Amino acid sequence: MSVEATPSRARKPVEYEATVTAVRMETHDTATLLLDLGPGPLDYKAGQFLNIDPHQFPAIAHQCAYLQEQKGRKEPARSYSLASAPHEPHVAITVKDEEFISGVTRYPPLLSPLLVHGRLTGARIKVTGFMGPYVLPDDVTEKTDHVLHLVAGSGAVPNFAMVKDALHRGLKLRHTFLASNKTWGDILYREELAALERSAPDRVRVVHTLTRETDEAKYGPHVRKGRVNEALLHELLPDRDTCLVYVCGPAITPWDRRKALETRTPATPRFMEAVLGHLHGLDIPDKRIKREAYG
Repeated sequence: MSVEATPSRARKPVEYEATVTAVRMETHDTATLLLDLGPGPLDYKAGQFLNIDPHQFPAIAHQCAYLQEQKGRKEPARSYSLASAPHEPHVAITVKDEEFISGVTRYPPLLSPLLVHGRLTGARIKVTGFMGPYVLPDDVTEKTDHVLHLVAGSGAVPNFAMVKDALHRGLKLRHTFLASNKTWGDILYREELAALERSAPDRVRVVHTLTRETDEAKYGPHVRKGRVNEALLHELLPDRDTCLVYVCGPAITPWDRRKALETRTPATPRFMEAVLGHLHGLDIPDKRIKREAYG
């Protein structure tokens, strides 16, 4: 996930030597890593991320060197949103093994295949945290009583953490969690989200949209067919003047923009651009929309 590495507080990020206590496969290409960062309090907010430097792994040293030669620059650390909330015993990150598609993506993924499929349980890795402004404000209940979490794919990660944290802290907020995925099997935290909704039906509503299912009706009334559209957002946001919207998902990448310039064709909007257009069509002001993009 490509995010701006800016702490939400003045505190300098800290490097930890973490132990991977467990790796749980969420889908066929996505895993959650539970990390033990050692004794002592961990100062982070739900929705933030940590960084992992790929140079520490001998198993991908050759790939790292090759990519650096191709790109003409040092490979940067990768950022991974926290799936955990601060009250939980372990820090957790959820990582998707991104595809390499010829003509679509410029370079193959470097670190995510190792984190997802590398059988790292018991391994010690260095991580740096915690960073990112994609968090609920301290005075969130003074700003709104309704938060729409509008996510696609692994964009669900930081928003899942926010919902858990808000419920744990007893914040007087209603959460609508609208998740877009290709198929039923691609949904992250499907059972966990359903459990949160059952435990607090007055505070959590979960809606899924599936773009590649032929019979979405078999999954129940909370599942819709197709992409997120303006009509669905109109239905879920009766309080458009007071709600807060947190949007996380794929966006047009710098590579997409360069390719568009070379071919003199506009870059194809992705999830982020499409849903922001719908939100603006509903006259929701930018100051009530928080976004985090990856690509």
